[in-house]
Amino acid sequence: MTDIDLATEGAEDQAAAAAALDEAAVEALRVEVATLKEQALRYAAEAENTRRRAEREINDARAYAISKFAKDLLGVADNLARALEHAPRDSEDQLVRNLAVGLDMTQKELTTAFERNGLKRIAPAPGDRFDPHQHQAVMEQTSREVAPGGVVQILQPGYELFGRNLRAAMVVVAARDSVAPAPAAAEAPGEATQ
Repeated sequence: MTDIDLATEGAEDQAAAAAALDEAAVEALRVEVATLKEQALRYAAEAENTRRRAEREINDARAYAISKFAKDLLGVADNLARALEHAPRDSEDQLVRNLAVGLDMTQKELTTAFERNGLKRIAPAPGDRFDPHQHQAVMEQTSREVAPGGVVQILQPGYELFGRNLRAAMVVVAARDSVAPAPAAAEAPGEATQ
């Protein structure tokens, strides 16, 4: 072999080695680009989640900022309801009747203000099923009118603010040995309607 052949062969080997090195470098760069793209997407997703969480917290803070104030007003609403229960509406004294009417109007206005601001009353009817998320059982009582586990009586209404419980309704619950009456049959068999 001549020096020229050796030089050409060496140059070809160098070119092949350089091409292989370039290809390996390009592949390494592709892997690095893919890794950086994935990392950028994760950071973008994390930033979006943080933005949503902050927005939700701001909305919650705005919506529930009045919860302490609303809790303070619940006592006022309870006392007003008690006053209305004992207000003499059939008194001969016009001043006493006007006082009862004024109490009634005040309660309606307070109820309207509560509703406008998202505060809803929780007052289960007798026979409604006890819900531990909205009711607080303070006593069990045997009942012939309500099935076991049902509300027998409401002692104090509860309230919720935008679906969040501020105060549970205090209720009396039918005991396990309660027997609710069977639904009355519309008509006994064999009887004719008149």
